[in-house]
Amino acid sequence: MDNQTWSDRLANLTFSTQAVINGQLMDAISGKTFPCINPSNGSLIAHIAQCDEADVNLAAQVARATFDSGVWSQLQPAERKATLLKFARLIEENQDKLALLESLDAGKPISDTLGYDAPATARCIAWNAEAIDKLYDEVAPTTADALALVTREPLGVVAAIVPWNFPAVMASWKLGPALATGNSVILKPSEKSPLSAIFLAELALAAGLPAGVFQVLPGFGYEAGQALALHNDVDGLTFTGSTAVGKKLLTFAGESNLKRTFMECGGKSPHIICADTDKLQKAVDTALSAICYNQGEVCTAGSRLLVERSIYSEVIEKLKQGAANWQPADPLMTDTRMGAIIDEAQMERILSYIDIGKQQEATLLCGGQQVLQATGGYYIEPTIFVDVTPEMRIAREEIFGPVLSVIVFDTLEQAIDIANDTEYGLAAGIWTSDISKAIKGSRALRAGTVFVNNWDGGDMTMPFGGYKQSGNGRDKSLHALEKYTELKSTWIELG
Repeated sequence: MDNQTWSDRLANLTFSTQAVINGQLMDAISGKTFPCINPSNGSLIAHIAQCDEADVNLAAQVARATFDSGVWSQLQPAERKATLLKFARLIEENQDKLALLESLDAGKPISDTLGYDAPATARCIAWNAEAIDKLYDEVAPTTADALALVTREPLGVVAAIVPWNFPAVMASWKLGPALATGNSVILKPSEKSPLSAIFLAELALAAGLPAGVFQVLPGFGYEAGQALALHNDVDGLTFTGSTAVGKKLLTFAGESNLKRTFMECGGKSPHIICADTDKLQKAVDTALSAICYNQGEVCTAGSRLLVERSIYSEVIEKLKQGAANWQPADPLMTDTRMGAIIDEAQMERILSYIDIGKQQEATLLCGGQQVLQATGGYYIEPTIFVDVTPEMRIAREEIFGPVLSVIVFDTLEQAIDIANDTEYGLAAGIWTSDISKAIKGSRALRAGTVFVNNWDGGDMTMPFGGYKQSGNGRDKSLHALEKYTELKSTWIELG
């Protein structure tokens, strides 16, 4: 579609703004709403139902009754598979609308939401659906007078709290395995980007998912999110977001029913370019993409670029030239590569870190400014700091914006030490033409995912998650499905 077509579709876009409880669109019990703001121009999109503890109590009661009824949890695997495949097909059929909602709500370029977010959401649901009837339980090797069974059963009621940077994709990473294994799911989207979650629930109901199996509660973390984490009828809690919030959720789980809790949290990912790479231009282009894609609002953003000294000057010059290709623009323009920051608060946070970088005497190579102020939107140009030392705050703290810190190193061992000197461990990358260096380097990097001669490679077959304070548990792959189940041992004595 061309730019005018997307503008026309936006003008005629309709969407729901209520919670989804027991198969119905509902206002919050309190009647409260909160404003949903368009990041591209600061205008009001809609008022959204503001759910709190009362709505959580109702949704949890419905989810528990639905789970116990067996209408989904005890459904034949082939039937769950067929329903989820229909759900995936409906997402595909409605991917233009889903992409437009994501772009409108989160400031993401329409080329990204249409090229990645919408199709990836459908793929995730379909992939997990296809796995349902291909998973087998176990018979333990024991003596002839016993039969020992090792089986998996669904957890029960699962609360999923997802972030605003990839609203639909992150929701699908939770929904796919949780629904595939027979759980009832209560999804709390971020208050900054709630629209796609509500739409997904509507599509799931249209696909035949029973009422009460998948519910959506828009609202704030301190109300709906905290109530879900503390609720004794929630058996599992899955979260993607900041490390600070993740720690609070773990505390709430301990204060309540010790619910299974796993999460993917923050990152300060190191991206290493060695002098022996034969792909230097590609490495630099990828380094820019790794910090500018999705406005830098990516948990795996390659926010620390470690460059070997002998190529440092050349890399810096290439970075400066390449940054010009990542200037922010209207998200609904089809050639836009970088859109708007999610909201004013996040924009101010990013700008404050840019000031911190200057104060700590890093050299601002380019960028560093808010732009397109006349639009009323929240835009920051690509920002690159050089002469950064590992102890600087911009090199240690997650900024979640298009701000790159470039650090020089002399040996791979030094680069690994710098890379691992962080409380995080979500992702890391290394560019080298030496296969031994690539393997040894990837083994030494303390991160859940290591990219060699690429960044953000992978698909649904690969688990995703972090070391250290980047979280626990894993999204994607067959490893995700086991997280939403309980392991049961049954010992049968034979006569």
